[in-house]
This record gives sequence, C-alpha cells and structure tokens, in this order.
Amino acid sequence: MDGKHMQIGEVATRTELSLRTIRHYEETGLVVPSARSQGGFRLYTETDVARLMVIRRMKPLGFTLDQMRDLLDATDRLDSGEALDDDEREALLGRVRVYEQAATEQVEKLRVQLTRAEEFAATLGARLAQNGPAARP
Repeated sequence: MDGKHMQIGEVATRTELSLRTIRHYEETGLVVPSARSQGGFRLYTETDVARLMVIRRMKPLGFTLDQMRDLLDATDRLDSGEALDDDEREALLGRVRVYEQAATEQVEKLRVQLTRAEEFAATLGARLAQNGPAARP
C-alpha cells in the first residue's frame, strides 16, 4: 500500500465506475475500502483501485461475481508475499490460467461480433450511398 488514500468519488472517476457500483462491489466482498475517515467515509488506496480495475475488465467478458472473487483470491494469495509450497503455488497459477484462457476465448467471440457489427454498419452505409438523396429538378 502506498499510504495515499482517496475518497470514493475520486476512485469512481479514476475507474469510470459509478459510486453505486463500487458500493455494490463492497457489499459483495469484492473490494473493501482500506480505511475509513474520522467522518466514516470510505478511503481507498492504489491497490484498491487496481482491484476495481480487474473487476471492471472482467465484467464485459461475462465473468460472474463468484468468478471475480475466485480470481482475486488467487491473485491476492500469489501477491501476498507469503511462502507458498510448490503445489499450492501451482494450483493458484492454474486457477489464473483458467481465467486467462476464458478471457482470451471471450475476446475472440467479441472480435467476431464486432466484425459482424462493422459489416452490418457498412452494408447500411452502402445502401444509403446507393440510394442517395433524390435528384432535384
């Protein structure tokens, strides 16, 4: 942790997530503010922002909250600095690999969808160009 704390509004701006969404992720246990101000305001660190960015990136790929929680648990344990035996470390890396593979597959599906959408838009554009405004006398 770097020691600098941010209130939820700044975190929302930086992550492009709504206050409501950040609070929802807190309620579901995906992210927990690192501290509270004397007035009870949530305070976040760069580590918390990075965690929210992982969640934000997983969401459009269709990952569930449970899957997000599982991946974050695995990466938290890998990054904790705790001594892990080889089997535990490999099991955690295996979990991360599963999510990497699933993300890669989802990205490919989205590429196909995007290509189809672009083709459709181009078809409509061509139709409009072909049937341009009627010539005026």
